[in-house]
Amino acid sequence: MDRLLDLLESGKFLEATLQTLLYVVVAMGVGGVLGLLVGVSLTVTRRGGLLQNRAVFVVLNFLVNFFRPIPFVILIAALTPVARFVVGTGIGDRALMFVLVFAATFGIARLVEQNLLTVSPGVIEASRAMGAGPLRTIFAVLIPEGLGPLVLGYTFAFIAVVDMTAMAGVVGGGGLGNLALQYGYRQFNPWVTWSAVLIIIVIVQLVQLLGNVIARKLLRR
Repeated sequence: MDRLLDLLESGKFLEATLQTLLYVVVAMGVGGVLGLLVGVSLTVTRRGGLLQNRAVFVVLNFLVNFFRPIPFVILIAALTPVARFVVGTGIGDRALMFVLVFAATFGIARLVEQNLLTVSPGVIEASRAMGAGPLRTIFAVLIPEGLGPLVLGYTFAFIAVVDMTAMAGVVGGGGLGNLALQYGYRQFNPWVTWSAVLIIIVIVQLVQLLGNVIARKLLRR
């Protein structure tokens, strides 16, 4: 208990919380946009899609299927040389955020594809019948119609990225997961471990609640 109070007074918990939020915001910001682009491309280039293109679909589908199942801790090790080339270092926060963005991109891409496929083909056909081009149909009909499910999908992705940040210590990063491991688990201090866990639970619950509220309003339009 004394160790927990020391960490609270020193600001370690606040620093770790802000680090975790930074990791997640960067991963969801960059990976969310890239994942949306890949997911939309998968949806419209598949057979019968607005921009049917077998070659593009096969390549994108292979990449998503190849990278998405890789456990995050293994992905960190595998992408260390790539991170060193892209962000200039294979350790630390920059390397971690690069891998988080990479993992989020392919995970979100599949979520986007699955949710956009729930959009009624009749709505898309009606848009095309009124003379809308493929791009206009995508941005004015397909994405807006799938916005409610997409919000829930991104909420799920947010929580998954929070889980991934627990591996930050592997590359010298910080965050609540690393704090729980370093000052809690390794020092046999359950007070620290569970305090970090509770903070993560609060973050996840707030985001899930916000996502549910937004999705509910969008689905009732």
